[in-house]
Amino acid sequence: MTQSKFDIGFIDRTIKTSGMVLLIAFVFGMYSFGFWHGLAFFSGGIWGVVNMMFLKSLIQEAFTAGEINVSAVAVTALVKFPLLFVAGYFLITVEMFDIKILVAGFSLILAVMLLKALGRLLLGLDNKENNQTIQKVI
Repeated sequence: MTQSKFDIGFIDRTIKTSGMVLLIAFVFGMYSFGFWHGLAFFSGGIWGVVNMMFLKSLIQEAFTAGEINVSAVAVTALVKFPLLFVAGYFLITVEMFDIKILVAGFSLILAVMLLKALGRLLLGLDNKENNQTIQKVI
């Protein structure tokens, strides 16, 4: 079994795909399930995307091969943990938002990540011979 290096671009592509899915789901969810349910799913999804962006930034800054920029790690951690989680708390306390729909929105980025990883596995994108031709498509 070969050892493969993780491509950080996978996270960026997942964030972009999740944003597109959120926009489409917001329009159709608002039409099909009502404004508040669509907005709850969209708000939860945006929270999940922003959380993943901060998590990616925190990991990149904290686990770099060179010298660690402690101030950048501290600022990212201070923004991510207290402010983002307080925002999530306030989303949960909005009376018009159903908690199940918010949780579905929170976990949308994880579902997109799972489906993208399964797609890479099924298409064999991590094999070296297939990687050159198919990588540009996905």
